[in-house]
Amino acid sequence: MLAAGIGFFCAFLLIFSRVPVAVALAVVGFAGYWALLGLPQATTMAALTVSGNTLSYSLSVIPLFVLMGNLICGAGVSADLYKAAEAFVGRYRGGLAMATVGASGGFAAVSGSSVATAITIGKIAIPSMRSYGYSDGLNTATVAAGATLGILIPPSIIMVIYGVQTETNIGMLFAAGIIPGLFGILGYALAIAWVSWRNPSAAPKGRTSTGAEKMAALKRTWMVGALFILVLGGIYGGLFTATEAGGIGAVGGFIIALMRRVSLSQFLEILRDSAHTTAILFALVIGASIFGEFINLTGADKAVLAFITESGFSATGTLLAILLIYLLLGCVLESLAMILLTLPMFFPIIIGLGYDPVWFGIIVVMMVELALITPPLGMNLFVVRAIAPEVPLAKIIRGIAPFVVADILRVGLMVLFPIIITWLPDLLFK
Repeated sequence: MLAAGIGFFCAFLLIFSRVPVAVALAVVGFAGYWALLGLPQATTMAALTVSGNTLSYSLSVIPLFVLMGNLICGAGVSADLYKAAEAFVGRYRGGLAMATVGASGGFAAVSGSSVATAITIGKIAIPSMRSYGYSDGLNTATVAAGATLGILIPPSIIMVIYGVQTETNIGMLFAAGIIPGLFGILGYALAIAWVSWRNPSAAPKGRTSTGAEKMAALKRTWMVGALFILVLGGIYGGLFTATEAGGIGAVGGFIIALMRRVSLSQFLEILRDSAHTTAILFALVIGASIFGEFINLTGADKAVLAFITESGFSATGTLLAILLIYLLLGCVLESLAMILLTLPMFFPIIIGLGYDPVWFGIIVVMMVELALITPPLGMNLFVVRAIAPEVPLAKIIRGIAPFVVADILRVGLMVLFPIIITWLPDLLFK
């Protein structure tokens, strides 16, 4: 326990000192292993971990989904998604903000990145909502909250990495994220409706789109929708694995990029960006794996589980304590780094207490979503502040409050009724 505690302290110290997360986890894990077993054993462990992760077939899904997302994003799908959502709900009070949530959910599912979604959709949506008279507090908060949906709605890179690290079926995780993702969109829509009812001037009605405009908007987005149905439907239908689905998605993204006439220079930039993102993700996975080997060697997870069992703490109380830790960490750490840092300790405890790994994965992702918008340190608050520097941070924080409440209620609902998460994956895979 002491060695694990020192390891976590050193890892946090390095991360907060702005050492790259992958480097911090790898260095601490290697040093800890060395201190406990010696240099030859630590070197062997590190070599096997690096080669095992690099040559892992299951991890090949990561670059494929990254490439798919970048190809679709590079084809200009973000503006089309926003226009389609606006065409159908923009005429209602608060409808343009709801359209932003819908577009954010669609784009975030493609990109898999909350920050990328906030930046991309924010640059389109904030000026548009402002031109219709929406308050700055509501439009910036809507972008910040809507962008969090990307790490829950499949295909999600974070869910892929969680599945690989915990050996949980990725298809089941994707299926499990659908209903909570829809609940998230609904909760944000209700938050917007409440703000619109309480202060009608904050969310005026938009213009009514004609049938022709709606059809034109759908024509611009049908290919992306068809690709999603093919990729996810193939996984859920048992036609192909998640890795094969990633390959099909990448090919589909390439076809969409060709049909959208993406230039050669843009295509090369997409490939470079995909390679860069993949390298970062693999470095994080390798660093977390080395750190996890060290934590497993200390036996800290078994010691903590034994302590919880012998001390009479309830499983529910332990779960709530872990969720609180995730909320606090998520306010200061990047989402993927936080998950990779904590899984070696928390996941064995959760499984030892009898919780479903698929259910826990979705709960963790929702806590990360909540942390991204929790004042005063939620990362997405600062992202939208960078997009709209003229909006005071205090106004963004006031605007985000209803969305935070919606997320807290959603997490509470999923904790109280786990079947909401587990019903669909159990139906499709068991």
